[in-house]
Amino acid sequence: MSSQAAAAPAKLDAAVLKIAGVVVLGAIMSILDVTVVSVALPTFQQEFDATYAEVAWTMTGYTLALATVIPLTGWAADRFGTKRLYMTALVLFTLGSGLCSTADSIGQLVGYRVLQGLGGGMLMPLGMTIMTRAAGPERIGRLMAVLGIPMLLGPIGGPIMGGWLIDVASWHWIFLINLPIGAVALVYAWWALEKDNPEPSESFDFIGMLMLSPGLASFLYGVSSLPEEGTFGATEVWAPMLVGALLVIGFVFYSFKPRHPLLDLRLLRDRNLTVAAITLAVFTVAFMGAGLLFPSYFLQVRGETTLDAGLLMAPQGIGAMVTMPIAGMLADKVPVGRTVPFALLLIAAGFFTFTQVGTDTSYVLLCGSLFVMGLGMGGTMMPIMTSALRTLTNHEVARGSTLLNILQQIAGSVGSAMMSVILTNQLNESAAIPGLTDPATGEPVTEAGAAIGSWQNPQIAQQLPPDLLQRGLRFVADSFATTFWVGFVLTLATLIPALFLARKRQQTRVATDGSAAPAPIVMH
Repeated sequence: MSSQAAAAPAKLDAAVLKIAGVVVLGAIMSILDVTVVSVALPTFQQEFDATYAEVAWTMTGYTLALATVIPLTGWAADRFGTKRLYMTALVLFTLGSGLCSTADSIGQLVGYRVLQGLGGGMLMPLGMTIMTRAAGPERIGRLMAVLGIPMLLGPIGGPIMGGWLIDVASWHWIFLINLPIGAVALVYAWWALEKDNPEPSESFDFIGMLMLSPGLASFLYGVSSLPEEGTFGATEVWAPMLVGALLVIGFVFYSFKPRHPLLDLRLLRDRNLTVAAITLAVFTVAFMGAGLLFPSYFLQVRGETTLDAGLLMAPQGIGAMVTMPIAGMLADKVPVGRTVPFALLLIAAGFFTFTQVGTDTSYVLLCGSLFVMGLGMGGTMMPIMTSALRTLTNHEVARGSTLLNILQQIAGSVGSAMMSVILTNQLNESAAIPGLTDPATGEPVTEAGAAIGSWQNPQIAQQLPPDLLQRGLRFVADSFATTFWVGFVLTLATLIPALFLARKRQQTRVATDGSAAPAPIVMH
């Protein structure tokens, strides 16, 4: 171990926390923006006189931009330095936010969201790289717990803030709010981050870029089209997924040939990183996919407002805040293989309640279950990432964090699409109401559709017998419960790779280039 690493204090000192503040500001902007915009989709439909499929591109375009730029981040961080690149990402994201607020058509808004995504896609992997280098291998757990706060609170705080801003002001403010935060973050980054000393330029892997970035974008485009099309058999779904998958598979075989590939899959030879990456991917598919449906249950089955649905999700964030600092300290002292499985069991225990939801399930029970899930979340995601990055040298951290962010992006998109399709197919099995058609499409209205629509349009409720609406609501609740069963089973499945996480303390060693690196991994 180097003398600097050996002398590193056990606690997070002021210098490290100063750097952490920069990264947390960037992460808050990037993550909150995803969930805030999801709340605004109905508003975009009204403002721009657009269909749901058209306004959904405000989410899809952002996701595709993330997928395109994330693979470039590792190389660019080595080539230009993390400070310059991080500040550039902040400028792109803040500029995109300001332009989004000026959009007067759905096409313009989608284009500006792509610009936002180009900046936002670099913020998270760069933030993880900056924080890991600042903390050193002995303090990664505590520092990652700090970064985990916006990652876990974003899905809770986004709907609350988005609903409130739209209610009291207008949709423009969900983007304008980023301007002062971005300006502060930019000045803060210039002041707090150390001057860059980029390493000699590595050759850029143009062939890899032409395969990986378009491949990821094409695959995620097909996945994002799945909820709208409703089946894998639709050309809009399987064709881009197939093209994307072939490009990504081609990149996998190619990436072991160049000395400096765009995405260094050689890192997966580190068994600790591989196990942690698999655990993280399965967990993200399970939880991030089903997690997006919790607010939808409150909106569509219980008839709550967007703001109230966001507030009902708050116990989850509170639970995460309780355990995250504890998990961060434990991750630096106790192997994550001894803690993460117990955290996953807490998530599964809370998740089980939602497999039993009905039209009048107690809010006390639901909020208590969300709190328990939050306790488990605080002890899961960040310790897994800590385990993955702890075994990498300083030079490898940028590449490793880029790899983890790509896996997380793919897993999150697949999980969200999968859960949406399962729920949609369940709802489509509802019986049609004789004589009632949708004036916009002319198609028959189902009991489930009438029940959901009754919360937004009281005239529907007045036209139908109360017992029919109740039957429709029960069907919708059962559809959510069935979908939550899938998420619950996948959460339990995450225990399988989690049991292979490191269960012995690892000692750092000195790599050949003089940077801190861990000793060989020992598991049992």
